[in-house]
Amino acid sequence: MLNVLYEDNHVLCVEKPVNIPSMEDDSHDEDLLSLCRVYLKEKYNKPGNVYCGLIHRLDRPVGGVMVFAKTSKAASRLSDSVRRHELKKEYLAVLDGVPKQQHGTLEDYLVKDTNTNMVTVTDAAHGKKCILHYDILQIKGNRTLVHISLDTGRSHQIRVQFSSRGLPLVYDQRYNKHAGRGQIALYAYRLTFPHPTKKEPVTVQHLPPREDPWNDFEVNL
Repeated sequence: MLNVLYEDNHVLCVEKPVNIPSMEDDSHDEDLLSLCRVYLKEKYNKPGNVYCGLIHRLDRPVGGVMVFAKTSKAASRLSDSVRRHELKKEYLAVLDGVPKQQHGTLEDYLVKDTNTNMVTVTDAAHGKKCILHYDILQIKGNRTLVHISLDTGRSHQIRVQFSSRGLPLVYDQRYNKHAGRGQIALYAYRLTFPHPTKKEPVTVQHLPPREDPWNDFEVNL
């Protein structure tokens, strides 16, 4: 069942469940964009195809807040907001390890191998610049709960930037050599964007599930 967090005539904000693609991919598994279209079709009893515009994506194993456009005008304006870096994405993550600094900014150039779907750190001539900011919220043993805000939204950015510094995300099967079995500890918990018609900022947030490893920490909005 779709968890709707915010909705008006122009936008639809929902919680993306883990392990569901943001949109249809080669797996042809059930995807969030299709679920949103079904929800709109049934709620408003609309005949034929229903418009729902994809504005941004989350990696398949990552859950959290996403915004979709209910009209083409809203989609165009929200997409412009993305290009102008006005759509602010904030994440919670649990790291395997403890950063040396309480607060920090990570800057790297990343490149993606489309054959392996792996992202690696490279130089300015071959990669795209990626910037994130983090704050330590809590430390439990050798695990650290961090708040992350992005200046850029590259594929696998958070996972690779921390992993390349010896601080991989807990249960990240792709970039953590000692991941073990579990759901990757990365969650898109807050999204802020200018409303496509009212222009005023809209903030939508949702906490990660109270499951391992999140339940080891006091996570508050």
